[in-house]
Amino acid sequence: MISELNRVELFAGWRLRNNIYWILLLCLTLIMLLFSICRIGFYLFNFRFFPGLSVSDFLYLMWGGLRFDLAAVLYVNMLFIVMMILPFNFRFRRSYQLVVKYLFLISNGIALAMNVADFIYYRFTLRRTTADVFTQFENEQNMGSLFFHFLLDYWYAVLFWVMLMVVLVWVYNRLKVSGPLLKNRWVYYSLGVVTIPLIAWLIIGGVRGGFRHSTRPITLSNAGEYVKDPRDISIVLNTPFAVFRTVGKTKVQKLNFFSDQEVEKIYSPIHTSPDTGSFRQENVVIIILESFSREFIGALNQDKQNGNYKGYTPFLDSLIQFSKTWEYSFANGRKSIDGLPSVVSSIPALGVPYFLSPYSTNRITSLASLLKEKGYHSSFFHGAPNGSMGFNAFMNIAGFQHYYGMSECNNSDDFDGIWGVWDDKFFTFYADKLNTFQQPFVSAFFSVSSHHPFKIPEVYESRFKGGHLPIQKCIQYTDFSLRNFFNSVSKMPWYENTLFVITADHTSSDIHFDESRTAWGFFSVPIIFFKPDHSLMGRDSEIIQQIDIMPSVLGYLKYDKPYVAFGRNVFEVGAKPFAFNYKDNAYQLFADDYLLQFDGTRSIGLYNFKKDRLIRNNLINAEPELALSLEPKLKAIIQQYNNRMIEDRLTVGHQPKSD
Repeated sequence: MISELNRVELFAGWRLRNNIYWILLLCLTLIMLLFSICRIGFYLFNFRFFPGLSVSDFLYLMWGGLRFDLAAVLYVNMLFIVMMILPFNFRFRRSYQLVVKYLFLISNGIALAMNVADFIYYRFTLRRTTADVFTQFENEQNMGSLFFHFLLDYWYAVLFWVMLMVVLVWVYNRLKVSGPLLKNRWVYYSLGVVTIPLIAWLIIGGVRGGFRHSTRPITLSNAGEYVKDPRDISIVLNTPFAVFRTVGKTKVQKLNFFSDQEVEKIYSPIHTSPDTGSFRQENVVIIILESFSREFIGALNQDKQNGNYKGYTPFLDSLIQFSKTWEYSFANGRKSIDGLPSVVSSIPALGVPYFLSPYSTNRITSLASLLKEKGYHSSFFHGAPNGSMGFNAFMNIAGFQHYYGMSECNNSDDFDGIWGVWDDKFFTFYADKLNTFQQPFVSAFFSVSSHHPFKIPEVYESRFKGGHLPIQKCIQYTDFSLRNFFNSVSKMPWYENTLFVITADHTSSDIHFDESRTAWGFFSVPIIFFKPDHSLMGRDSEIIQQIDIMPSVLGYLKYDKPYVAFGRNVFEVGAKPFAFNYKDNAYQLFADDYLLQFDGTRSIGLYNFKKDRLIRNNLINAEPELALSLEPKLKAIIQQYNNRMIEDRLTVGHQPKSD
């Protein structure tokens, strides 16, 4: 027990409003307020670019922006926070506090200047400035002159920044840090040390945008969660956040391997459907299975283990007998955030996941946005906590009308404790919801259970034995869940009028066969088209990739308007098969029997991947002419991807942005 006298002595000098932790909180709150004022200023300076934005919509954008402001403020003030919470007495010295003061004012002054600069620069780029601005102007020889003219020409923006700085300095000068909160040295140092991990935990949560296990650090694309129109994303974001989150992720550069006319002849992502009949108003259901490597499916690996390989997907094996599949089917990336844009929008990841690129706020199309013109209802289902992976934000930008996550399922008993709702439960929820939708509809589903730490519900532990890899038991469980889903929907009235597409987001990190560890095996995923009337059947010996799914679905439905898709319509006669992806800092093109690897300037690898399945015999020196014949196609793909991404030309008729 501490005596009353000691207790008084222990807390002597307590002045809450002068306490260093309280001052820290006030400083960060002040910057948050100034960031919000910058957001208002950004809109007022550029309101003509946001016509029809209501007051309520703007307030919602302001609310969403707080999440990104907090992350940016924490990034900018990380050193300031550390210097304020060090549990030593020297932090109360006048000289130390003077250093802290100027650190705070300078770092936040720069951050506010970045925000204000975008008041003007936005009108030239129509997006928040990102880290690529440093490379964009690195070759300019007259930066000093340009900067001076900027200050003169846009003096009113400079004045706005000066006013913000006056407020910042005025308020900070009125915040006086007192001495230690506690006089007892042991208690003082003990509490100071304990406070550090607590503050660190809060900072990590603020920077990441949440504390859930499945929450990825928020990035630019997460702003899509708060908007009705992609243009409004720039209001939600702030410039320091956009710069911080794109540092090191701005590998996309404008290319000129060919002239605009030449590149269109070699490869064009613009699809114009031939007049081949009336549009089919059939439903579309796309199922994306987490980490479902092609090697897990027995029906697609009948040559393995002397023909005795059974795999771990008995239901998919049975379904494939009545489906359309391809001998060589590839993912366009290695992450879930690569797979979703590839499948629903035909946008691959070349070096940088589209989600994480500075161009994730571009205008895009998808199966949902294009089929909306035909009267389709659209939905996306992901059993993880809402917001996980940034999927809800991306699907909103892509035009999907309704998002269903763990919150909509609303049954905590079905939560696996880490990633989301168990697959069998969420597939049941999915089937029931589909049966309530007005036809025609397009819907996508993303499973979660076949993921590390590879757990399945206890009730099924004895039923699924798996194999020597931990994930194989999960594969069996998800395949079982998929069987139950089809058993349910096959009795529903819309089933017969539906096209089902089943694929994976990417391959698993746990693989068994040696060829699955190769430059082509790392991307080998199933792609299955199934029609209940068995009108789509057979194994095709050609190549297919995830980005082929969107144009192929549209081609099957006989969609009759032009659109941008980087893949091909596999049902179009004469469409030459190919696939491409990015691995180990090299672009890869699969065409005919060959795999070409290109480092951005020269071809570095050539393999006959169909015969040399372990990719051991590099033919680049033995057959240089063959490499040269494939290289233009890959260069044209990269040029079209980079330039259209940079110029925001991912939709037909959308004019490129000026530099």
